Amino acid sequence: MLFSKILLAYDGSKASNKALDRAVELAKAAPHAEIHAIHVFDFPRYFVGEGIVPVPTTSNEELYELATQTAKEAKRRLEAAEISNTISVEMIQGAAAQNILEYAEANHCDVIIIGSRGLGSIREFVLGSVSHNVVQHAKIPVLIVK
Repeated sequence: MLFSKILLAYDGSKASNKALDRAVELAKAAPHAEIHAIHVFDFPRYFVGEGIVPVPTTSNEELYELATQTAKEAKRRLEAAEISNTISVEMIQGAAAQNILEYAEANHCDVIIIGSRGLGSIREFVLGSVSHNVVQHAKIPVLIVK
């Protein structure tokens, strides 16, 4: 099955690096296909009772810098793959699964490629994994790479 718009969810984890490799393989099989790589990040929010505790600005700046570096790494790796496909890499701030699904729908993607485990292992334990949520709610095929 060939795809024309491949959405790669990338967070820099070992599994997402394997997902990137699989996206490149699919793109090589379909030279006309576009690869849309997104890195979804979010700033922490701490609640005490009904209030939100402010997070130090330096923490948010560090998280944003890490997100920027992660997106740059995805772009570097995709460009190093020497494929002729159109490549776009974006950073999106917010909830990972929701933003992946919204991006896929808004950009008419044919497939979502995502790693089986990301970098947020504690959050996955508490809330359920991003890949699981994407699979449960996606309207298009999802390839989960281990």
